[in-house]
Amino acid sequence: MADVFLTAAMVIALLMLVTWLVSGIVRNASIVDLVWGLGFVLVAWTVFLRHSLETEISSAESLLVPVLLTTIWGLRLSGYLAWRNIGRGEDFRYRAMREKHGRRFFRVSLGTVFGLQGVLMWIVSLPIQATVARPSVDGLGWIAIVGVAIWVIGFVFETTGDVQLARFKSKPSNKKKVMDRGLWRYTRHPNYFGDFCVWWGLYLIALEAGHWWTIVGPAAMTALLMKYSGAGLLEETILERRPGYKDYIKKTNTFFPGPTKG
Repeated sequence: MADVFLTAAMVIALLMLVTWLVSGIVRNASIVDLVWGLGFVLVAWTVFLRHSLETEISSAESLLVPVLLTTIWGLRLSGYLAWRNIGRGEDFRYRAMREKHGRRFFRVSLGTVFGLQGVLMWIVSLPIQATVARPSVDGLGWIAIVGVAIWVIGFVFETTGDVQLARFKSKPSNKKKVMDRGLWRYTRHPNYFGDFCVWWGLYLIALEAGHWWTIVGPAAMTALLMKYSGAGLLEETILERRPGYKDYIKKTNTFFPGPTKG
């Protein structure tokens, strides 16, 4: 199994190196966000193809289910981010880093942006790598089926939340207003909650195959979504851009969906 993990690490390293070089040409580090979802797709198919070439595939559903679910999730996410961000300039996070480091930013970003995201991608994708390298011999058991169901819930939440927000923002009359309709009525971050469910669902598929230790993957993603780069980071700056967000905070759950308060 170690060779699978090494293969995944090499593929991710190459992907991030190429992305870093392109970011220097276009002077936009935001492209790393566009390849985030695609990177997981690349990892899933790389380890799947390696496994299928080296061994006889038994329990094909145990292999293909996590690969296909990862592919659907990754392509949708990268496609949505490309549609939303291309042509809008560099994200404020990277602009701030660029201003801080000046001419050194390109060199510094190899480790602080692209290298870091590559390491995180490898850690988060461990359930996929392990499941494909050593799938459940009994096919999809009830734990894996629950995992697929949780993945579906997460994917629907994430996709629906993004669509609802995009429609809301498309109306000029909603400029600087707070989105508090649809799924956004029950959680301030339905897209991040959906992402959370997707990765815990994939973990349950890995758990079915005995890879309990890959819990570090969804745990890392949870930390990112709730504190470091998702909901936590967004809420540090959104109050400046959305005056009504304070009232929204008072009546709407932060992350996990629930009834409105008052």
